[in-house]
This record gives sequence, structure tokens and C-alpha cells, in this order.
Amino acid sequence: MILAAGLGTRLRPLTDTRPKALVEINGRTLLEITLARLRSFGINEVIINVHHFADAVVDYLKSSNNFGMHIEISREEDLLLDTGGGLKKASWFFLENARHSPLATRHSEPFLLHNVDVLSNIDFHRMLQFHNERDALATLAVQSRASSRLLLFNDQLQLVGRASGTGTPAYAPATSAAPNPSPTASEPAEIPSFVIPNEVRDPGPVSPPLETKGNTVISNEARNLTSHSESSSSHSPLATRHSPLPLAFSGIHIISPRLLPMLTETGVFSIVDACLRLAARGEKILAFRADEYYWRDLGRPSDLSQASRDLHQGAFCLDPG
Repeated sequence: MILAAGLGTRLRPLTDTRPKALVEINGRTLLEITLARLRSFGINEVIINVHHFADAVVDYLKSSNNFGMHIEISREEDLLLDTGGGLKKASWFFLENARHSPLATRHSEPFLLHNVDVLSNIDFHRMLQFHNERDALATLAVQSRASSRLLLFNDQLQLVGRASGTGTPAYAPATSAAPNPSPTASEPAEIPSFVIPNEVRDPGPVSPPLETKGNTVISNEARNLTSHSESSSSHSPLATRHSPLPLAFSGIHIISPRLLPMLTETGVFSIVDACLRLAARGEKILAFRADEYYWRDLGRPSDLSQASRDLHQGAFCLDPG
């Protein structure tokens, strides 16, 4: 599934007259680039959610003969449903395919969920292998980079929470020497403060007041998570003997279809919030470390310009293979 329904407000004025999926880099639309990436990995069946200038996306695909792929459209007519709500509305596509597969089982084939406004050369074959070998419910492509929305993972790469706060990153950068764009000024770095959402907290007695260390506020649950003593480790699926690892989500997931009936949220909601809730229940929501790969968020016109320069400099190739 390609998530393409957003308003693209950060890309204005480009999105005043078109959907963000049809914004171009070097003469090719973001949608075409994403579809080409999927096709290069053998993905030929895709559903795309649309809202802003929805008909323009439909007409574009029709004029391009769907790029030789089977493409369905999930219209979000009156209300933009966010990433989780959009996936839930389109879930029929994956469940229908599973029912018609002769090998359909509870553990039927995973699918890829990809934001249309990210550019990367992440190896989906490796990511899928990682997902399948660990029988994950969902796998999130992540990197060690500055971000305003860091997620926290334990030493088994299991999702345990999200970080909040601002300031200089308090974690080691990735050691990979592979080309990776620097953080943009529009995406501030932050110190992870290990604030664990209520739905992700380990149930127990009433917590004492929050402890403050400098600019970092640490909840009782986070103190338990970050303790290095053996006695602090509990039977909670979120427990770890090491500090949670803050990593930036890259807008690319691999999801097992058995997650779809677990989306009990309704209306507008984020798929990341749903994953946090499921992780608190002990479901396996894992991080795929993608530090070695090129990745760029294309949220602003300046990001498009930088991506174009990266292409000219050979940091990324639009023709996968």
C-alpha cells in the first residue's frame, strides 16, 4: 500500500494545484518513483489511498496504464484518515487477496506499507527476510539520525515507546559510511526523554513523581526500562536491561495481515500509535536497522532540491536494479 492521501501542506505552493504524489523530481513523479521501486522487488499488486486532488491521481494512473501493475484506489472522500485509519479502510484489499490465495493461512504473506513522500534505496528483500525470520507482526524501517519523532526500541529491537523533548541528540550516530542525508533544519533533533505512552506502560502500582535529570524527564516506567541491574528486569514484554534505543522511523513498514483485525481504533488514527498499543500487549513490533541506506523525507520543496542534487551526485538511483 502506498500512503498518498495527505494534503502535502509542507510542499506548498507545489501542492496548491496537485497532490503530493504527483510532485516531481527530475521529471518523474513521487508516485512513479515509488511504484518503480515496488515493481523492482516483484510487487505488482498495490492499493493507493487518495484524498487531496484524488481524481488527478486516478487520471494519472489511467493515462500511464497503471505502469503495468494491478492498482486499486482507496478514496478518503470526506475525511483524511491518517496512516492507521487509511490502512484500516483499505484492509479489504489484503484480506481479499489472502482469501483467494490457495495457500492462505493465518500467517499469510506480509505486505509493504510505504509513504509516497519518502525516497530511499532500502532493500525490501532483506527487510522482508528479517520480518519473516522473526515472525514479526510489523517491522519498521528505522535509522539512527536526528528526528523530531524518535521511537524507542529495546535490545531485541522490539518497540517499547516514543521519545520526546528537544535539544542535541543524546545517542551515538550510525557507524555506516554509506551515503545518508544530513538532518534538515526543518526537522529538529531531540534528546530522548523516554516518555512512555500510557498504553505502553507496564501495569503496576501508582508511579511516584517524575524524576528530572537536566533537560530530561524520565518516568518511573522508563527508569525500570533503563536500569542495568538484573533485578529491575520484569516479565513485561517491554522489559530490557539496557537503555531504550532511540531511532527515527522512515515511513516504510512490512506488516503481517494478522495485524489488520487487531486495529481496534476507529476513524482517524496513526499506524504508529496502533503499533505502540500492540507492542504493549506483547506483540512483536520490530525495528529493521536501515542505517546503511539512502533515505530522505520529501516534505518540503528544499528536500526535493536536495534529492535532485543527491541524484546528480550518485547518492541514489531512480532506476532500481
